[in-house]
Amino acid sequence: MNFIDDKISERLGGRNFGKSTEIYKFELIKRAKAAAKKEHPDVPLIDMGVGEPDWPADPMVVQTLSEEAGKPQNRWYADNGILEFQEAAAQYLHNIYGVQGLNPSEHIVHGIGSKPMLAILPICFINPGDVLLTTIPGYPVTATYTKYLGGEVFNLPLLESNSFLPDLSSVPESILKRSKAIYLNYPNNPTGATATPEFFKEVVEFAVRHGIVVIHDAPYAALTYDGNKPLSFLSVDGAMDVGVEVHSLSKAFNMTGWRIGFVCGNPKAIKAYATVKDNTDSGQFRAIQKAGITALSNTSITDKTVEKYSRRFDLLVQALRASGFRAKKPKGSFYCYVQSPKGTKQGDKFNTAAEFSDFLIRHALISTVPWDDAGSYIRFSVTFEADTPEQEIQVIGELTRRLKSIDLQF
Repeated sequence: MNFIDDKISERLGGRNFGKSTEIYKFELIKRAKAAAKKEHPDVPLIDMGVGEPDWPADPMVVQTLSEEAGKPQNRWYADNGILEFQEAAAQYLHNIYGVQGLNPSEHIVHGIGSKPMLAILPICFINPGDVLLTTIPGYPVTATYTKYLGGEVFNLPLLESNSFLPDLSSVPESILKRSKAIYLNYPNNPTGATATPEFFKEVVEFAVRHGIVVIHDAPYAALTYDGNKPLSFLSVDGAMDVGVEVHSLSKAFNMTGWRIGFVCGNPKAIKAYATVKDNTDSGQFRAIQKAGITALSNTSITDKTVEKYSRRFDLLVQALRASGFRAKKPKGSFYCYVQSPKGTKQGDKFNTAAEFSDFLIRHALISTVPWDDAGSYIRFSVTFEADTPEQEIQVIGELTRRLKSIDLQF
């Protein structure tokens, strides 16, 4: 036995760590893609599963980083951030979402991307035995850290019959008594669903009634289409009293690898986050924060991105409908979430979305992401690679041809 074997923490599995034969979903996709490319080397794979922007950061943002990176005053630890970034974030929330009365130094702290922010927040609230309410399917980091801390997770399925909003009334009283926080994400990954002011008001009332902290994950909040305005949870009366909102520059400003965002909300919650963060990292590089200021101050970057995604959605939805999917253009995010087919007219059967996703990669060289948490669904992303509108039409045209060639049954 390796010396380390009995030293691994129980939260990671203890002596059983590393012995699981279960293969992570995205590793299965990666393997299927590699096999399909090897078997069909002359056929380009259409990757509709990518969960990050296909454009790089805007040149003006890159220019700011270039100018700021070499300045001696930017070399120091940033710790919990620079006030200029917090001020830019406050102004951004006011301009885009109408959030009022923000004090940048009390309501906002930066973070090194959404993932570490969502990992830190459970440390602020969850004690052993506490329950986190979380929507599924969805981003798992907050739930994972809740379990690491000895907490429990209660899943709220996102069903098409309820517009992919959680049914808060479905939580048993015994769970509510131990619930400390609720994780929400709108516009939603993977469903593309958007929240409404009425739903957020319901969330605030629910949180007050049961003493539950709201963690709203909003990386896609600025990506909305066809007249649907961006909506912040914090813009609803009472939201600032009960929760926080996590914002990222990754999706709206095409800055995934830059790792910059911010948490905003209740001052005591923000102070708790800042305390844990101060003992976790030493802050994002000041030059990146200053590049983030340039981004937050130039929302025309997002406008151009939204225009592109909207155009691509119109093409994608038409293609999916032509192949038998019940596809609708989402109001937000860059994902189109559709029910998985049951098989093909040639006799292939799909018991799960994962089985269909694997078939689609191997037989049509189309990569998607399957979700079987609340029904069998497939997620298509409009972040596929195409440099011009003409190339977008070509990609979707080829997607249509390949989907039709496999004769799906629903």
